[in-house]
Amino acid sequence: MDQPLLQREKRERMTGCCSSRMLKAWLPILSWLPKYNLKWLQMDLLAGITVGLTTVPQALAYAEVAGLPVQYGLYSAFMGGFIYTVLGTSKDVTLGPTAIMSLLCFSLVGGEPHQAVLLSLLCGLIQAALALLRLGFLLDFISFPVLKGFTCAAAITIGFGQVKNILGLEDIPHEFFPQVYYTFYKIPEARLGDVVLGFLCIALLVMLMSMKTSLGSDDDDDDAPRFSRAARRFVCTVATMRNALIVVAASFCAFSWEAIGLRVFTITGKTSRGLPPFSPPPTSDTDVNGTVITFGEIVEGFGGGLAVIPFMGLLESIAIAKAFARQNNYRIDANQELLAIGMTNIMGSFVSAYPVTGSFGRTAVNSQTGVCTPAGGIVTSVIVLLSLAFLMPAFYYIPKASLAAVVICAVAPMFDYQVMAKMWKIHKLDLLPFIVTFLMSFWRVQYGIIGGVAVSGALLMYTMARPGIEISNQSVILIQLASGLSFPAAEHLSHVIHTQALQESLPRSVVLDCLHVSVIDYTVINELSDLLRQFKRQDVRLILSGLQPNVQEILLTADLEGLIYADSVESALQMESCNLNL
Repeated sequence: MDQPLLQREKRERMTGCCSSRMLKAWLPILSWLPKYNLKWLQMDLLAGITVGLTTVPQALAYAEVAGLPVQYGLYSAFMGGFIYTVLGTSKDVTLGPTAIMSLLCFSLVGGEPHQAVLLSLLCGLIQAALALLRLGFLLDFISFPVLKGFTCAAAITIGFGQVKNILGLEDIPHEFFPQVYYTFYKIPEARLGDVVLGFLCIALLVMLMSMKTSLGSDDDDDDAPRFSRAARRFVCTVATMRNALIVVAASFCAFSWEAIGLRVFTITGKTSRGLPPFSPPPTSDTDVNGTVITFGEIVEGFGGGLAVIPFMGLLESIAIAKAFARQNNYRIDANQELLAIGMTNIMGSFVSAYPVTGSFGRTAVNSQTGVCTPAGGIVTSVIVLLSLAFLMPAFYYIPKASLAAVVICAVAPMFDYQVMAKMWKIHKLDLLPFIVTFLMSFWRVQYGIIGGVAVSGALLMYTMARPGIEISNQSVILIQLASGLSFPAAEHLSHVIHTQALQESLPRSVVLDCLHVSVIDYTVINELSDLLRQFKRQDVRLILSGLQPNVQEILLTADLEGLIYADSVESALQMESCNLNL
């Protein structure tokens, strides 16, 4: 075979490999589907059913948090399973309604279903665009203190928002501070049935969760409780499905009282039956007076929240994916995760869903049950669809107090009361964005996040503008930079050098240790040029030592007259010592 033909075949094989690799990068399902086997199917079925039984009651409860009819929680809970199976890179993550996204959604749309669905479309488009443009790094600017401040405030806001349902109160405002006032003001109007049922559900949920935690941490030593393996597995299964069991039991109790003509509890009431129609999301809405609200007016009403919600959804889901990837020893592709979440929200808007993201609680259940591939999400989605198709009439009898108990127990772990002490010990300044985010989130959730990011950004810029500088006064002045040098710090460094070297009665030369400088820009070069002119007039020298090759190349290109270079601080000091002796 001649040489050109061999080279052509080699190029074709390489092109084929690159195409296959690229296709698998965009469609991760192609990486695991050819290896799918019966054992994986069994584990995915078990995990999918378990997560499905957790998803249904949580979706109903989170719709209440979003201020939407309960069926919208289920509308939002099934599309993620199908999309993520094809596009997701984590075997554990489950997408669907969450407490935080429901709260953010309510803060923007105020319980208007059409606007919530449109919000899902817009969020999905923004998230997909970030993925395609590889802009996932923008999430790094939301710091941990901001995230913690927001989640702690959200836990309080969401949890207290459900107290009215535990007490059976009506006509309570949705804004946090008026809500607190009127909840306490109306306590005498609390319904005894709702109060008893609500606190009973909370007690049972906490008890089942505690049992699961204690059994899961028991070792098989002589001192541990001697449960048989079957009994332990049964208790863990019951505890895992606790939300579904509590809601079903409470619904049966409410139905029993209704059957004898007594309405003891505040129930969910009539819900839309059947599957949602597959149709484009609405681009307009009407208010209570029948006035049409145009697409532009809706988007204008979203304001800055339209940027906050997509970022928070991405941040929450990717953080969960990374955590479980580390735990289970595999890697994820962050940009591909952005695409999966974006496409889920886009397609979800066609089935009346509101914005969704990864759920930590359901992902933990998925992982602990032994899911092997993202296909477990399909099973979960099928259970949600079956619930929509056949169980909607039964949802009529679900007591609101039981759903409130599910939400309160789900968000309680989000409040990390120890985090402030940890920040105080490690880095006290981190408390500033934490407190700003925490307090502002009670005013408006999106303002809390924006305010926290702004404070974090200001602290970051201050660090860049005021890098650590160590000054040693010898026969020459040695200035050592503790971090990099960029344009915000140029004026400050110039001022320090001018003050230390040129304003003294006897001007001295300066050795500037640039070991940590990896990037230099035009502003810095311009300041150096001004300093060199002043040094020349005073007959002293400026020596740069420890320059990295790329930085030195830029400085040589700039051709700064009078600038001296040295390989190290020692050689610079020796060079200047010889100059003084002369």
